[in-house]
Amino acid sequence: MNITSHSPHLHWFAVRVTYSRELALKAFLDEEKIENFIPMRRDYIVKKGRRIRRLVPAVHNLVFIRSTRKRIDALKDKAGMNIPMRYIMDREQRLPIVIPDSQMRSFILVAGTYEESIVYVEPAELQLIKGQKVRVIGGVFEGAVGEFVRIRRDRRVVVNIEGVMAVATTFIHSSLVEPIAD
Repeated sequence: MNITSHSPHLHWFAVRVTYSRELALKAFLDEEKIENFIPMRRDYIVKKGRRIRRLVPAVHNLVFIRSTRKRIDALKDKAGMNIPMRYIMDREQRLPIVIPDSQMRSFILVAGTYEESIVYVEPAELQLIKGQKVRVIGGVFEGAVGEFVRIRRDRRVVVNIEGVMAVATTFIHSSLVEPIAD
């Protein structure tokens, strides 16, 4: 299977891992040639008494995997795969949440920049905020689709993956967004 394959049978799933082992799961998935994404941010760690700037997971225990459910289920049972993971579930349907490719592309476009002022928002925090649906037409986030809202006194575009996580861009000027219909 090619890592960039766009088969209609592949879907994005959000999974939780335990004990901050998301990077170990990523290494395993990369080895298996399975597309995956972990939101990362730059942070300082102390190593041998020195502060070193490094990429670390922005949201602990969260990994997005693009594959078939059957393949992910098979991986959970594979020998050598000793990283417990579980799907993030849709509570109403009692099925793993499937994230549309277009929504995941926008999420990766924003979360994949490692900008320091990007904000990760828990879904519960977003319930009170409703904004205009927009597409970013310029700048580093060009092409991202989300809602234009005010968060922490700045206007930002929020890409929300329902029931999982949301990411908000850095401040974005209104001239860089265009409204789109729902």
